[in-house]
Amino acid sequence: MIKVSEDAKKKIATLMNEEGYDAGVDYVRVGVKSGGCSGLSYELKFDKSLAEEDKLFEDNNIKLIVDKKSFLYLIGTVLEYSGGLNGKGFVFNNPNAQRTCGCGESFSL
Repeated sequence: MIKVSEDAKKKIATLMNEEGYDAGVDYVRVGVKSGGCSGLSYELKFDKSLAEEDKLFEDNNIKLIVDKKSFLYLIGTVLEYSGGLNGKGFVFNNPNAQRTCGCGESFSL
């Protein structure tokens, strides 16, 4: 399961609305791809459709979809948002990551 913090929920809803998506109906696609300074990096985008191989989660009224390959890397992750002057934007707090880069956008197992 992937969790969404209250701050992340608010920012996701705002961004989805700005980009023509509806947080009550559409999805946030979360994934992992090769790359980044630690070997793997996170992906986050909006999607209107659910693929057959996707796993669907809902937390804090946000519908998250994850492809099967990424799911194993993301179990137990909490998606958070940090704003303000020193904020980083979206942050993935992943208990499976053994090492992360300084910006928090990539990790390794």
